[in-house]
Amino acid sequence: MKPISKIAAGVQASTTLAIDSLFKQMKAEGKDVVGFGAGEPDFPTPEHIKQAGIDAIENNFTKYTPAAGLMQLREAASYRLKADFGLEYAPNQIVVASGAKHSVYVALMTLCDPGDEVVIAAPYWVSYSEMVKQAGAVPVIVAAGEAEDFKITAAQLDAAITDRTKVFMLNSPCNPTGMVYTRAELEAIAEVCCRRNVYVIADEIYCNLVYDDIEFVSFASLGEEVKERTILVNGVSKSYAMTGWRIGYTASNPELARVMGNYLSHSTSAPSTISQHAAIVALRGPQEDMQAMKRAFEKRRDHLVGRMNRIEGVSCIKPQGAFYVMMNMKSFIGKSMYGKTIGSAEDFAHLFLEKGLVATVPCTAFAAPGFVRWSYATSLAEIDKGLDRLEQFIQNA
Repeated sequence: MKPISKIAAGVQASTTLAIDSLFKQMKAEGKDVVGFGAGEPDFPTPEHIKQAGIDAIENNFTKYTPAAGLMQLREAASYRLKADFGLEYAPNQIVVASGAKHSVYVALMTLCDPGDEVVIAAPYWVSYSEMVKQAGAVPVIVAAGEAEDFKITAAQLDAAITDRTKVFMLNSPCNPTGMVYTRAELEAIAEVCCRRNVYVIADEIYCNLVYDDIEFVSFASLGEEVKERTILVNGVSKSYAMTGWRIGYTASNPELARVMGNYLSHSTSAPSTISQHAAIVALRGPQEDMQAMKRAFEKRRDHLVGRMNRIEGVSCIKPQGAFYVMMNMKSFIGKSMYGKTIGSAEDFAHLFLEKGLVATVPCTAFAAPGFVRWSYATSLAEIDKGLDRLEQFIQNA
C-alpha cells in the first residue's frame, strides 16, 4: 500500500482523549464520577429557538440551501454584529458553516498555502495548531504565562512574525484561560498586524460571556484597515446553548467570503437547513435567556474561584469570560501521590480521575503545562462536589 497523506498523518489526536475515554468508561460502570471537561453550556436551548427548529421541519424547510447559508441567516448575523458591536457587514460578507470550529478550519484553508506560518496566541484551544497543519501550514506558538494573565503582547507577536507569516490567530475571550484582551492590548496587536501585513482570524465565539462589566472589543471594530484583513469567527453554540445545532459563521471582506463560500460548495456545502432556521430566531429574537445564562455562569465562576484558592497546593486567577478556570497544580510536579510520581498535568488529571473520581482537562496540549482546566458549565452542587473531592484527593495523597 502507498503511504497516506503526510499532512493527515501529521495531525495529532487530542491528548485529552485518554482521560475522557476513562471518564466515560467509569461512568458506564456506574461509578459516581464528576465531569468538568465540558466545553458547552449545560443549559437547554431556549424554547423559542427549539420551536423554530420544529417549525422548520413542519413547514418542510428541509431542502438544500446556498453553500454559504440562507440569505435570511446571513442577514441575521449581519444584524447581530451591528447591534452588538457596531460592525457593518453586508450579507454577502457572511459565510455560514457547521459550527465555529468548522469556520476556523475553512478560514485557514482559504488563507494558507503549504509552508506558510500561522502565529497562534497561547494558551490556545488544542484544535488550532492541528487545523493549521491540516492546511499544510506551520503553527508558530507565542505563549504568555499566568503572571501575564495568559495574554501575549504586541511585542511578542512582532518578534514572531517572519517573511513566511500569513496569519495571526486570536481567541478572546479565550478557551482555555477565560481571559479577555483589553481595547489597548488589541489596538497594539492590530498595529503590528497591519504594519507587518498579516491576516487575522479572530475567534470570538465566547463574546457574549464576559463578566464583571468588562468591555468586550471585537477585533474587527478597530478600524477599516483592521477589518479588511480580519476573518471574524462567531456562531450560536456558546451564547445560545446550541452546540449540537452546528451553526457558526465568518464575517470578512467580500473576496475572502466569496472564496470561503466556494470552498464550502465543494466540501460540506451548507449546514442543516433546520438548524439555520433556528439560528435566525436565536440571532434576531429576544436575548434574555442568554443574559440569564451569563449571570448563572458568573455566579458559578465566583464560587469556584473562591473555593479553589482556599485549597492548599492549587490556585487560579479569576477568568474574565467563557466558562473555564485554569487551575495551577505546579506544586505537585515531581512529588509522589498515591505511590506515583507526578510528572505533568496529564499525570495529575489521570490520577485525580482514578482516585478522586473527578474528570478535568490537562492543559499541556493547550501550551499551558502545569495547569488543569475546569469547566463551570455545570451546577453549583456539582462544583462543590468536585472541589470537596479535590480537597480529599490532595489530603489523602
